[in-house]
Amino acid sequence: MEFRIAEVTALVGGALVAGDETVILNGVKTLDEAGPGDLSFFGVAKYRAQFDATKAGAVLVTPDVDAGPEGVALIQVSNPSYALATLAKKVEEQARDFTPGIRSGSHVSEHARVDPGAAVHPGAVVEYGAVIGAGSEVCAGAVIGCGVKVGEDCIIYQNASVRKGCILGDRVILQPGAVIGSDGFGYEFSEGKHQKVPQLGIVVLENDVEIGANACVDRARIGRTVVGEGSKIDNLVQVGHNVEIGKHCILVALSGVAGSAKLQDHVTIAAQAGINGHIEIASGVQLGGKSGAFQSITEPGAYMGAPAKPLKEEIRIWRELSKLQETRQEVKTLRKELDELKGI
Repeated sequence: MEFRIAEVTALVGGALVAGDETVILNGVKTLDEAGPGDLSFFGVAKYRAQFDATKAGAVLVTPDVDAGPEGVALIQVSNPSYALATLAKKVEEQARDFTPGIRSGSHVSEHARVDPGAAVHPGAVVEYGAVIGAGSEVCAGAVIGCGVKVGEDCIIYQNASVRKGCILGDRVILQPGAVIGSDGFGYEFSEGKHQKVPQLGIVVLENDVEIGANACVDRARIGRTVVGEGSKIDNLVQVGHNVEIGKHCILVALSGVAGSAKLQDHVTIAAQAGINGHIEIASGVQLGGKSGAFQSITEPGAYMGAPAKPLKEEIRIWRELSKLQETRQEVKTLRKELDELKGI
């Protein structure tokens, strides 16, 4: 990264209220680590002391901040964290070494269709009938199965797998080791053993979906497992067969959704939380870490616990439990006093 402060200001749509716009920045660091060549950001009040002491060359700040340490340029934006992300995206785009073409050492079926504007790297496999759209990149070790359709401007990172018949929209990102279209966990217990049920459906990832490293989205038993537009799935998340995830949902690391569950739009599932199969989670639900949704949740809001309850109710239970030791001691004292009275 190397930008003049004036360029940074323009890229993030900000307003420079202090400092020299000609100064060159070549790094991004936290407020307490930044030096004169670094950009940082200040958007949370608890970091005020770090902001006041920072040595950064420039800081992205909220519109209410118009003064800071001497010599530090201040760029006002509505959301400093998001503005930094916008800049980082620009840097990433500039740094990306993307050259279209099918590289030597890749394995592409003669019956696959790879757009001339796509890239397939050495060690990648594109099987019979697969389609790779313009601007998409299939990295080393990735496997695109038979009949898979990959849209435009997708990135399939190293060792990710997309199995037979699955469909990826545009701008989909699969982080290393992600598996799309693995068999759903379907068995019937018969004749004294678990008999495998064929999983004949597919997975559909709509536009702008991202799947984290080593996350798994299982193919449907029949029909489709769907991850809606703009939804983001973190590392090591499990999505079961025939699950339907709505638009712009967030599933954080180590969470899981059991088969045939349905999440509506804008649902957030925090780390290590679980969703039972065959239930529905309403739009706007936020499920806290390590919580378990055993039954459908029909109203938006924050939920916590196992089974999941509205957050305020769960906090009340925590408070009551925290008093349990005190209550036990009171009961013990009362019993002692009662026994003494009986002895009179």
